[in-house]
Amino acid sequence: MTGRRVRGAAAGLLAGAVLLGTAACSDDGNPVSGAVSEAASAVASAAEGVTDAASEAAAKAEQQLSEVKDGVDARDEVRLGDPATDADGRTTVPVTVDNTDDQARSFAVQVTFKNGEGKLVDTVVVTISDVPAGKPGEGTARSTHKLSGSVTPSVTTALRY
Repeated sequence: MTGRRVRGAAAGLLAGAVLLGTAACSDDGNPVSGAVSEAASAVASAAEGVTDAASEAAAKAEQQLSEVKDGVDARDEVRLGDPATDADGRTTVPVTVDNTDDQARSFAVQVTFKNGEGKLVDTVVVTISDVPAGKPGEGTARSTHKLSGSVTPSVTTALRY
């Protein structure tokens, strides 16, 4: 990917994340854009290493998160397990959420995968639906394509709704 296309893709992702941050508000008007802003910063700082596949995955993740209405930041309620490689060669990581609310809630968790150099190589959104009040819920983040070498997953955004 040329430098101009990489910067253009990163700028587009950044702009989309900013728009998402302004659109994703809870009922009381408090923005949940902090997590989205951090994700946008991570994309911008990793712009030189963004691949076409990572750009496409980031755009899809952005679109999925934009569909969440009345979400609240829940990053502190999410834990990731150890990454593994499935039979198709894709990286998987267990995702556990703790529903600390007093009613059943769903979670949208964006997991970002970075290579050994810290560059963004993929990102996905895992939806864990209808987690009972006070209980944990589980899901699995699976990369959108085969990732080679050492890969480190992290939670970029987590919304409880």
